[in-house]
Amino acid sequence: MPASLKINPPERNPSMISTKDRSTDSQPYVLDQQVGFILRQVMQRHVSIFSERIGNQLTPRQFAALAKLYECGPLSQNRLGRYTAMDVATIKGVVDRLTHRGFTKVQPHAADARLLLVQLTSKGRAAVESAIPRAFDISQETLSPLTKKERATFLRLLRRLS
Repeated sequence: MPASLKINPPERNPSMISTKDRSTDSQPYVLDQQVGFILRQVMQRHVSIFSERIGNQLTPRQFAALAKLYECGPLSQNRLGRYTAMDVATIKGVVDRLTHRGFTKVQPHAADARLLLVQLTSKGRAAVESAIPRAFDISQETLSPLTKKERATFLRLLRRLS
């Protein structure tokens, strides 16, 4: 992990936490022990590794959209958003940027002109095919502090939370 991302918890004085700041079971609320804080740190580490390995060619969201299109073929923008866990506004922005850069194209569905399909261009296919081996490496590096068994358990537990 890059040294710049390692965040050491600040020194804290438990006597400075007022009783109104304590949870109902009389335990102090310590931010760096909370699930959201820890998940955010892990995500920051993962995004840093992603940026180092993929470079500035693609953002994680753009890669996710390209990878899902590569996996599934053409999809409606709505379905692509659902498959990549992005809301309507976010996936629209991602698709617009990918289309502007020539990685995707959007065209009406043959049977239903009201439905727009997003699909990879040859440039998009080449970009995702080039990025996939590095994406495997990114996952491995993100999980590298864990043993093989811990990795499986961690991923299983994360899926239960999603």
